[in-house]
Amino acid sequence: MRIHREGTSILVVSFIVLLFVNTLSYYFVPCDIFNMLLLGGSLFIYLMMVNFFRSPKRTFPSEDVEKLVIAPADGKVVVIEEVFEPDYFKDKRRMISIFMSPLNVHANWYPVEGIVKKVGHQKGKFHKAWLPKASTENERSLVVIETPEGTEVLVRQIAGAMARRIVTYAEPGEECFIDQHMGFIKFGSRVDVYLPLDAEVLVELEQKTVGDETVIAKLK
Repeated sequence: MRIHREGTSILVVSFIVLLFVNTLSYYFVPCDIFNMLLLGGSLFIYLMMVNFFRSPKRTFPSEDVEKLVIAPADGKVVVIEEVFEPDYFKDKRRMISIFMSPLNVHANWYPVEGIVKKVGHQKGKFHKAWLPKASTENERSLVVIETPEGTEVLVRQIAGAMARRIVTYAEPGEECFIDQHMGFIKFGSRVDVYLPLDAEVLVELEQKTVGDETVIAKLK
């Protein structure tokens, strides 16, 4: 287990601030019960932040990833349906959505291997991430990957009610691989994967996923 690079500065600053606040309280507030409660609350908050920014080192357990679509995030499958994708394909696609709670790992992995065709970012609202309108109205990023077989897969990172920053590492034209981080979303979010209609879905609603491990679909 390690700490994701997106959380390093936040954790350092938070540690200094909490240490400063607790030190001031210890010397200037003559109430042991208050100081103990403050210390306990500070430790709880800091451990929650460490848990949020944890970044487990994972490797997909097989080298045969041809036509496989791997979960890009830890979380729970909240949507499996045929939808109209308005930003890139502009036609109907099979969408699989994974919701990440604040307790999940928030690093995002590439779901397929290939070439990054397009990367985009759209400003928007901050609805709760599990709502259907979050896919089209929330702050979001877009990454399109073309597999070696020529199939295009779109991955959309979506901010939630708490999330205020989406980080995307993908760059157009670069080669991407499973086991690589595609990005990170801070404090609650969702990832949508858009597949061809003939893709075979291998997960069910409410099923928990493990990023870079759970196979969610197979391309024809």
